[in-house]
Amino acid sequence: MINSISAILFNMDELDLKIPVGRKRLIRLAALGKDVVTIDDVAHELEISHMQSAKMLSRWASQGWVRRVAPGAYFLVELQLQECRIAVCDPWILVPVKFSPAYIGGFTGSEYWDFTDQMFREIRVYTARRFTSEENYQPGAYFSLAHMREDKMFGTEIIWREQTRVAISDMHRTILDMLAEPYINGGIWHVADCFKEYLKKSDKDIDKLIQYAERIGNGALFKRLGYLAECTQAGNELINACKSRLTKGHAKLTTVDNCSRLITRWNLRVPESFHKHITP
Repeated sequence: MINSISAILFNMDELDLKIPVGRKRLIRLAALGKDVVTIDDVAHELEISHMQSAKMLSRWASQGWVRRVAPGAYFLVELQLQECRIAVCDPWILVPVKFSPAYIGGFTGSEYWDFTDQMFREIRVYTARRFTSEENYQPGAYFSLAHMREDKMFGTEIIWREQTRVAISDMHRTILDMLAEPYINGGIWHVADCFKEYLKKSDKDIDKLIQYAERIGNGALFKRLGYLAECTQAGNELINACKSRLTKGHAKLTTVDNCSRLITRWNLRVPESFHKHITP
């Protein structure tokens, strides 16, 4: 696509095609190969002032040429010239510009890492930015947002979606984020099933799982992780590591179910029905 846009730019320059100035500018922005363009991008590429760039993008948004996805950031909705057509439809590319520093994870990560075949409508995003409820929705996309301190944002990988670099939790961090909030991430049964799938992976890493959990610093995490490791017969290495890191006080396996049974060796309250069916 970018090659065809470059060809159009060459033809415009060489043949002095009678194309409206606004359309020429849109084509030049498309040739940048970015999914999302900012006011700074436009100002630099078109050699205009920051104020002129902001006004131009605002005008284009009102005309339907671009769509505002965050303060000062837009993507090209549609651009047609000869055989040139650009449309952005992958909502993942909006995460860096709307919520950065941020990463995709949780139940969305469980789909990406093939822990489950369950599909979720929303996209789970962990962000250090403050946000309002209105930011959860973008036309064609729903974001499930969680605030996280930036120093806790580790254990991620960079992937490419279209022309955009997007951060996603690696498989180890994905499991831990789901265990930290089972009720948000599909429920405890879903989290347990994903944990079982994680244990089947050839590239699982128990040492990294433990190191990550220590850095997260959530006391309930080792209780839940150890309990599930025991129930799924994950091996003594993980079970013993969790036991040696138990904190005082009782935690709940999940906060949305009646956790009537106390597992004293893990200082953990669990739903009776869950314990009865998951223990070997």
